[in-house]
Amino acid sequence: MSIGMTLTKFLLEEQRRHPGSTGNFTAIFSDLVTAAKVISREVRRAGLIDILGASGNSNIHGEEVQKLDELANETIIRAMEHGGHLSAMASEEMDDIIHVDGKYPRGCYLLLFDPLDGSSNIDVNVSVGTIFSILRCQDGKVTTADFLKPGVEQVSAGYILYGSSTMMVYTTGHGVHGFTLDPSVGEFLLSHPDIRIPEKGKIFSINEGNSKHWLPGTGAYVEKLKSDGKDYTARYVGSLVSDFHRNLLKGGIFLYPADKKSRNGKLRLLYEANPLSFIVEQAGGRSSNGVERIMEIRPGELHQRTPLIIGSKADVEEAESFWKAHIA
Repeated sequence: MSIGMTLTKFLLEEQRRHPGSTGNFTAIFSDLVTAAKVISREVRRAGLIDILGASGNSNIHGEEVQKLDELANETIIRAMEHGGHLSAMASEEMDDIIHVDGKYPRGCYLLLFDPLDGSSNIDVNVSVGTIFSILRCQDGKVTTADFLKPGVEQVSAGYILYGSSTMMVYTTGHGVHGFTLDPSVGEFLLSHPDIRIPEKGKIFSINEGNSKHWLPGTGAYVEKLKSDGKDYTARYVGSLVSDFHRNLLKGGIFLYPADKKSRNGKLRLLYEANPLSFIVEQAGGRSSNGVERIMEIRPGELHQRTPLIIGSKADVEEAESFWKAHIA
């Protein structure tokens, strides 16, 4: 792997190293890259054109939809529906699955995506991102049930971070690789080959504004971190992709646990927790809901929520020990 290699060339090289590969991912990622470039451009123009603020609509979760959410959602659907490799898609922003229009060819993959994680922070110039997951499907008419698969059945997952630079980080089950968009040539270039998360970090990311709702295991664990002689540092952006990306590169743990107000957690299993869990495990980390591995949870509904504890392997294992001790 050479730094500066284009994403397309890298995918082709990966395809040659794995004889069973069909080349479908090269085409799927080509469409994702197109969507990422459009969204990146609009995010960078957000203060100059009228795409900041709420759209006046609410999504299936009852949350206020931002204008950029709608723009990102439509951009991804338009970019992905014509490629011939997908049968259907599911978006965090939409109630039901999106079938590929009959006027386009259909393939044997499904795409799930959170079009713009952290979008409520865009008007204060905080980094935001797109999260995606790819599943296989059988020939024939796709139903919601085809999307309800545990994370271990993902064939690829990744995210695009729109920050000081635009980055795509992804896995197909053969390690984790990061590419940075070079706007001067319009290409994503390899910048972070074979990402490995440190076994143990010194950063913890949790919204302490929710501390009054925390369950005993959460409070005990956070207090342990604060009193630890190893000097853990609290870093919480409030944009999941941003917090996850920093901890992936530097080591640490992100926590959005179950609490007294949200016993089932707040984050979405299929659109957020599963894809990031696939990535972190491929990088040598760990992901849990506090008592079980995220990737083994069998979803019961399209927009299922889950607690999420994710990051460096030793840190997540330690956090799990606190949860389990206080449940017993």
